Amino acid sequence: MAVELKILAWACVLLLVHIFAAAHLKTKQYGLKWNTGARDENLPPLDPVGGRLVRAQANFLETFPIAIIVLFGVVVAGRTSEWTAIGGWLWLVSRALYLPLYGLGVPVVRSLAYLASMIGLCIVFKAFVAG
Repeated sequence: MAVELKILAWACVLLLVHIFAAAHLKTKQYGLKWNTGARDENLPPLDPVGGRLVRAQANFLETFPIAIIVLFGVVVAGRTSEWTAIGGWLWLVSRALYLPLYGLGVPVVRSLAYLASMIGLCIVFKAFVAG
């Protein structure tokens, strides 16, 4: 199996971590009744950490479709290389680091992790569209 597909598989695991981390803190704040209900009521804003985890999840979901397209694309196009693997791992590891950094409210380093993830996607994108 191409390493780029393995990266996508691990990215699915990371997405589940995002979902469950945010859901856990939402349920902790709003209660089990809210979690198992229709969620129609107006609620107060999430506590800071819960809010950050929800925003981190949304941020991950903004780049995940791009990662799917370029990582799967290089496999289908037969353009995988050491560089596409490096770019894919850079994206995934940076995204994995982004979640706790954002959850803990670490400025600057969190933004650097995001930037590193985007560089990783650019590396893969370049291989995808080249020649």
